[in-house]
Parts: sequence; C-alpha cells; structure tokens
Amino acid sequence: MAVFDLPLDELIAYRPERNEPPDFDAFWGDTLAGSRAARFPSDFRPSHAELRALDVFDVTFAGYAGQPVRAWLILPKARSGQIPVVVTYIGYGGGRGLPTDWLTWPAAGCACFVMDTRGQGSAWATGDTPDVAPDGGGPQYPGFLTRGILEPGTYYYRRVFTDAVLALAAAREHESIDRRRVIVAGGSQGGGIALAAAALDGAAAAALVDVPFLCHFRRAIDLTDEHPYAELRHFLSIHRSRADDVFRTLAYFDGCNLAPRARIPALFSVGLMDRICPPSTVFAAYNHYAGPKQIRVWPFNEHEAGKAQHVVEQMRFLAELGILPA
Repeated sequence: MAVFDLPLDELIAYRPERNEPPDFDAFWGDTLAGSRAARFPSDFRPSHAELRALDVFDVTFAGYAGQPVRAWLILPKARSGQIPVVVTYIGYGGGRGLPTDWLTWPAAGCACFVMDTRGQGSAWATGDTPDVAPDGGGPQYPGFLTRGILEPGTYYYRRVFTDAVLALAAAREHESIDRRRVIVAGGSQGGGIALAAAALDGAAAAALVDVPFLCHFRRAIDLTDEHPYAELRHFLSIHRSRADDVFRTLAYFDGCNLAPRARIPALFSVGLMDRICPPSTVFAAYNHYAGPKQIRVWPFNEHEAGKAQHVVEQMRFLAELGILPA
C-alpha cells in the first residue's frame, strides 16, 4: 500500500476548521448527568481461577441510562498497594473476548479494565453486552456507524461514549486501583472512544490514542472506500436528502471537536499508509488536542501502525509521566 494522503510536513501542520454545535457542552453535560444519576454499584465477580498469576474479575457496571455493561478487570496477583489501571476500549466489531486476550498491561504491573462495546462482538472477538436503544434507531446501513444517526440523541455513539466515561468510574471503584493513575487507551474505534473519554471524563491521568476512528468524518469519506467509513458513504447515497442531518449529528461525536476539551497527556500513533483511518484524519484530531501530546509516526505501516513496538513506546511514555515505574 503506497502513501496516498498528504505528505508528512503538511500533516504536521494540518489543522482543519472545526464545525462545532453551539450546544455541544450542554449536550454532553446533560447526557452524562442523566446516566450518572442512574448508576448502580459495579459488580466484581472473581473469574478464571486457572490464570494463577492474575486476579480476574468479570465486571458489570452501569453505562448509558443505567444499562448494564460488561467488562474484565485483570490485575497481577503479585502487587503491593494500589496500582495503575489501563481502561481499554476495543476496535470496531470486537467485544471483550477472554481475559487471555488482555495480558500485556498486567505483565507490566498494571491493571487492565476492558470495556465491552455494546452490540458488538461478532466480527473478531466475542462480546456480552447488548445495545439497548430506548429512543429507537431509525434506518441504518449494516454495521454500527449509522445506527440512529439522524438525531444526536439517538445516535449509537452517544451510548458508547457514555459507557466509556462510566467505565472509568467503575474501574475507580475497585479497592486495588489507584484513582490518580487511570489511563484511557484504545486503537481504531477504541482510539476514538479513548479520545472521547479523555475529553468527557477530565480526571484520567493519560491517554493512549492509536490510529483513532471517528475523527474528521467529511474528509474520511472523501479519502477512503474502506469500512467502517464506507458505511457512512453508503447511507448517504441512499438517504440523499439527509446529509445535513447526518453531519449535524456527527459533529457532536467528532474527535476534532472532542480533542480541544482533552487536557491530559496523550500519546497518539498513526500509520502513513492507513486507508481505514487516513493519516490526515488522525492529525486533524491530534493537532486540535489541547493537552500535552506526542505522536509516533509509522511511515510504512497501514492500520496496524506500530503494533507491539508501539506498546513499548506507550510503556516508556507512561514511565516518563511517573505513572509506571521507570
């Protein structure tokens, strides 16, 4: 796959104008307040005793509108006092899978809290959380990107982003977690969710945002035919008169509008040959990010970007912040 987007020197400077709804903050403030009022205490049930070096909990916590969301909490058994936790959000189509899928951070001495993504979990990893849409969803192209898209209040990612913020609250409930050292993390869809959580929670210690999806929607559908953005283009090709409604909704969920509200230290990654989340959409969010930030550029990589090499970079980044031991 050849480079197809802007050259790197232009990407570094790429900071497109944002289209932000005037009630953006009120929309998210009301959404989160309503769901926080419906919270119940999280349930941590011991699980997978065969993983003898770990303490694993099957978690149920209150997400959007008090709806139950599943998660894993995985901690190294050999720990002293309270430890940091990496709250992890999952890529498109995947669910929380099994605890054995999430051993990297416990191996580094951290806890890992893996949020199931509602309604997903049948493309490449199993999920256990249904998507309950109490307001109805309207028409959608198969997938999740256009579910409820004609109104901000019914849009699928309103529920997911709210779940993501409340996942942080759930992780903080466990007695082994250091509430001052909560990190949000994810790649692709998970990266977009991590960016939203960083912006909407405001109290996390750091963000690890890899090749984020859900950023700079208009440019994305101009540049790529790849899914998931292709779902949006297909929807608009059928609902020809609803483009204004669609982009009005997406403005509440665009990483470019969330990034200026995120002020915690962040490490991003980007692959310059990535056709799923084009580099200019990643840099658009990164360049609008308000907090201290770094980005690792992987020139010859596609959507996988730095993979395992980048995980080492993330550990070094957290060590520099004093969140992990140096």
